[in-house]
Amino acid sequence: MSAASIRVPQQERSRATQARLLEATVECLVEHGWAGTTTTLVAARAGVSRGAQLHHYPTKAALVTAAVDHLAERRATELRAEAEALPTGPQRLDRVIDLLGVAFTGPLFVAAIELWVAARTDPELRRALVPLEARVGREMHRLTVALLGVDERRPGVREAVQATLDLLRGLGVANLLTDDTVRRTALLTTWKQQLSTLLTP
Repeated sequence: MSAASIRVPQQERSRATQARLLEATVECLVEHGWAGTTTTLVAARAGVSRGAQLHHYPTKAALVTAAVDHLAERRATELRAEAEALPTGPQRLDRVIDLLGVAFTGPLFVAAIELWVAARTDPELRRALVPLEARVGREMHRLTVALLGVDERRPGVREAVQATLDLLRGLGVANLLTDDTVRRTALLTTWKQQLSTLLTP
């Protein structure tokens, strides 16, 4: 057996280990919060040895930021796939906003909120999280522009897209402690109408 053929399964096992760790990290953040999430707990949940966990992610900050990055990429891929089934025409905007709304109420968003709050007083986490969040924010903006099929060069379009994302983020925060579905639905219905006017050439 060649060295290359041995290396490929090892690389696959390594990727599988990392994926398990990242998924377990987000689950722990959602269930236990930042304070209750430890690298030992994550390793146990992932079924990975502590040594393997430390090999891939030597610090808690490295682990949790990698987890958010991984899940953000996966969610963006899922959104693109879901958007392929959306109708064209006037109904598309409504459906795109609904899809994005789910992204701002799901487990990834809850995990991200845990990190944002913790990073306010944790310098190491803040250093790791700020550039990641900036990149994720830019990618979410680009994805929204693409899903809506709008031209950002038109005056006001960029601001309308960003206002939509900011609104969805705020509504997601409001939904953390109590079910805010009724109010969120009413607000988004109104915003969809205004957004349609703003984005129509």
